[in-house]
Amino acid sequence: MRLAALFSGGKDSTYAAFLMEQQGHEVDHLLTVLPSDPDSWVFHTPNLHLVPEMARLMGKQLHQVRSDGSEEGDLGALRRVLEGLDVDGAVTGAIASDYQWDRINGVCEAIGLRSFSPLWRKDQATLMRDMVQAGVRSVLVKVSAEGLGADWLGRELDERATEQLVALSQEKGINPSGEGGEYETLVLDSPLHRRRMRVVERERTMTRDGGRLVLELEGGTE
Repeated sequence: MRLAALFSGGKDSTYAAFLMEQQGHEVDHLLTVLPSDPDSWVFHTPNLHLVPEMARLMGKQLHQVRSDGSEEGDLGALRRVLEGLDVDGAVTGAIASDYQWDRINGVCEAIGLRSFSPLWRKDQATLMRDMVQAGVRSVLVKVSAEGLGADWLGRELDERATEQLVALSQEKGINPSGEGGEYETLVLDSPLHRRRMRVVERERTMTRDGGRLVLELEGGTE
């Protein structure tokens, strides 16, 4: 089948697209909604300015659409871009969020597309280990949970970090995959990449509620 993957640049959307390709589907299109609200409830927002370079390194066609950041605006933007593509379905990286899964499935159903969520309801600890084993190399670019301080920003999500997140989930009750908004990631390399993306830190901010890391391409972005 010809599929379009909802793509944020994070580990879940990248791994979901990879798994669908492994199943023999064509995932030639990446879709990124750009909400004006950095705290969009539907879509990931950190470091979206790097997504075009990621798509280039993956050899994928990128489709970006802006939204006002409201639920209605985000989903309306997604529907408009999907309606303009010659695809059979859409891929999401949803793991446990009923809110996200239900709304994206609703958009697909309304326009006659199939929706695929290959990570849905998988055991999160196992899923995290499988991602690392598959070669998905990501770093944390946002933290917002007890136990995740400034030292986690920019840290690669490797085997050691994965096991520490699993331990934190048992101690603090967080989602080890970050599905509850505990953290967000940026993928620097994966089996879909033709070469690794090289970035440097541009800005780091910490507040009482968490922290964000803004990255740029090595040598500049825009």
